[in-house]
Amino acid sequence: MRVMVFHKATEGGEAAIGEPTPEMLEAFAAMDRFTEELVKAGVFVAAAGLKNGPQSKRIVFDGSGRTIIDGPFAESRELVVGFSIWQVKDMDEALAWVKRVPDPAPGMTGSMEILPFYEAEDLAQFMTPEELAAPATASAASSASPEGRSRAGWPPRPGGRLRRQFMTIHRRARRAL
Repeated sequence: MRVMVFHKATEGGEAAIGEPTPEMLEAFAAMDRFTEELVKAGVFVAAAGLKNGPQSKRIVFDGSGRTIIDGPFAESRELVVGFSIWQVKDMDEALAWVKRVPDPAPGMTGSMEILPFYEAEDLAQFMTPEELAAPATASAASSASPEGRSRAGWPPRPGGRLRRQFMTIHRRARRAL
């Protein structure tokens, strides 16, 4: 099971980037140690921090209309400042790992959200049996360990089974509208 872990901003946390304090340096070092644990356990897939600055954009969809709002965005408690993608056995394992995440902003209250990815079998009602039975790419199949954890070959190359399945679902959904 793949999950995305969203790291939410803390009140005042977006202003914390600047000259690092000893507490900030220790928080970064603790997060590095934790990430190494995730890598060694085969859980880590990817992670990155996200900037809330003038280059940030929010796109609001209203039917066929699109409104583009320039960043930075003021509502810090709803702002996603980073994400991680983990490959876990189930949500219980993801929760066990997130309970061990070091405090990213000492002295502030923050939050995280864990959302599972849709996998091909979750979308089976949109696919034919042939599409579901299509083999995964050699790259993706050879990169998984016996526990189903990803290694260097994740994500599958473009043109792989999941990409074909999601594109098929997307086309069918557009036709249905």
